[in-house]
Amino acid sequence: MDNTRAARDALPGTTTSEKLASIGIERGRMIEVRHLEEIGRNYGIVVYLFFEKNLVTNHEFAQIENEFRNVPEYERPYVKVDSFLKFTRENDPSFNRTLDEFPLMIEIVTVGGLHNPLTGNAQVFITGLMPFLEDFDVDTDPLSHQKGKDP
Repeated sequence: MDNTRAARDALPGTTTSEKLASIGIERGRMIEVRHLEEIGRNYGIVVYLFFEKNLVTNHEFAQIENEFRNVPEYERPYVKVDSFLKFTRENDPSFNRTLDEFPLMIEIVTVGGLHNPLTGNAQVFITGLMPFLEDFDVDTDPLSHQKGKDP
């Protein structure tokens, strides 16, 4: 067993959803994109960021994955969080500083698992919805809802 699976298995709870809820990953919760990247890395979870609300909220992930299987990653309506951040950091060296000032908050939509036929194991995944440009309010603390403050 690898260290990330052992770390995930050590989380409190009996189901994957309960285990991830213990570290703040729950449907509807807003999580900063770099924190999602870290969770994915530390717990062996694939995190997908979606650009289309209808797609991520009204379709099963297995169906989406099957539909876009032969489409190059950067042409899909979703991308893995680590790929998104790598691409963005390479193209904008100041991106991390920008995120320090204006955190990119991702809405958690799904926590689930897909059977991996190559390994015979389930691959845990998280889907999240990227905010739309019109949703950005630079005058509001983006973390205030998480801290229990009024906007």
